[in-house]
Amino acid sequence: MNKLLLLEDDIILSREISAFLKSKDFTCECVFDGDLFFRQLNREKYDMHLLDVNVPKMNGLDVCKKIRETDGSTPILILTAYGEIQDKFDAFERGADDYLVKPFHLDELYIRIMAMLRRSARPQERNDLITIQDLEIDLTEMKVKRADQSIELTPKEYQLLVLLAKAKGRTLSKQTIAEQIWDIHFETNLNTIEVYINFLRKKIDKDHPQKLIHTRSGYGYFMSAEPS
Repeated sequence: MNKLLLLEDDIILSREISAFLKSKDFTCECVFDGDLFFRQLNREKYDMHLLDVNVPKMNGLDVCKKIRETDGSTPILILTAYGEIQDKFDAFERGADDYLVKPFHLDELYIRIMAMLRRSARPQERNDLITIQDLEIDLTEMKVKRADQSIELTPKEYQLLVLLAKAKGRTLSKQTIAEQIWDIHFETNLNTIEVYINFLRKKIDKDHPQKLIHTRSGYGYFMSAEPS
């Protein structure tokens, strides 16, 4: 059962929304000003926030902004009588996920909530994590693991691994690798790349039956869970 926290100072509307959502099998708790909102948030964890804008103590947009300072994923729906484009822009700029103008039908509120919860339930792709089979490259921490075992790489080995992984299965020539990693723009010393490919293979593939680093004879190197 999803738990929602509603910030709404109109007592009648707050009760109507709460009763309606409870009839849809949600848990909906209500607060009437921004300070109470954060007191409640410190006590409980919620799956979604519904925020009126014009409330006492701290308005809904400021509440939204403050939430996003520490929580970038919990869905936030703004409920307000202000429906101008600039009002909507202000809400989205502060981190809101959706915006519903009063007066609204409760069924529309339900549709919006369900859509937002479905989106938030989907696994989010991490832009800072590259995964190939059981190999993980954390671009933020510059750490590499395979089968949950950490792998220590030199800076050049790490750069080469990231370059191959980001190619997403495309074959990279020695010249391309040299230009990207060593900034070499001429056809000399390319055997250095073979040496580093061998270093990587020993660290990434040696202890695993499924090899990830492959050679395309006459063309270059690529990374894939399946050789082609």
